[in-house]
Amino acid sequence: MTVLGFQFPVQPILGIGQGLLLALIFSIAGPTKASDVPDRSSMVLVELFTSEGCSSCPPADALLQELDRSQPEAVVLSEHVDYWNQLGWKDPYSSHFYSERQAAYARHFGLDSVYTPEMVVDGSQEFVGSDSRQAGQALEKARGAAKISIRIASVSLEKPGELRVRVEADALPSSRQAEVYLVVALDHAESQVGRGENAGRRLTHAAVARSVTKAGVVGKGKGLAQEVHLALPPGDGPSNLRIVAFVQEAGPGRVLAVTMRRPGN
Repeated sequence: MTVLGFQFPVQPILGIGQGLLLALIFSIAGPTKASDVPDRSSMVLVELFTSEGCSSCPPADALLQELDRSQPEAVVLSEHVDYWNQLGWKDPYSSHFYSERQAAYARHFGLDSVYTPEMVVDGSQEFVGSDSRQAGQALEKARGAAKISIRIASVSLEKPGELRVRVEADALPSSRQAEVYLVVALDHAESQVGRGENAGRRLTHAAVARSVTKAGVVGKGKGLAQEVHLALPPGDGPSNLRIVAFVQEAGPGRVLAVTMRRPGN
């Protein structure tokens, strides 16, 4: 199938030892809720491009949830693409925006095609999204990257269905520019899949991206302090939300800063 000029193959599910391997990789860090983690410049953005219509995706969804629970430096986002929707099951969390974002990453990484599940770490590394060994290695590498600081200074319910978020980001040390984004994501989501490759399965997800808003730009000697109004997803209140803020070079390219905050924290 071709969408946005790319072929969309299905990646195979990884081997049976994945659960044991994941436990070994992440056994050092005890369980930590993302809401307990302070804003700091060493945090890493982990994006998973996934779909409820893809039978290879549930193991990757589970890995993302494990990273969210056990890795305090990982700020995760589940981004549901829409190109599986015509194959039997319309993913209720899917958006063409995430298909386009993934296609832009494919061009950035020089890939011949896009695929699900795909994990992208800090806009710099990509691999099959259910590969726990690769995830551990990518996080380790990303921890050492130089970052600027970004802060979600405040989050408040402006009126029913709308949040007011103040985001602050430092200036860049070089002459390039980068874009600042705010993401409204569901803390937890689940579906009972009725058709398609996952028919009959109950699927769960963490940090499901529902909207992405550009807040501004930063550059050399130019930081950002901006208040942004964000719409709440229909049917979801602040108690099941997290706000993710990140700075990224155009392309999309390398992520220069990321942080997360829940409304009320």
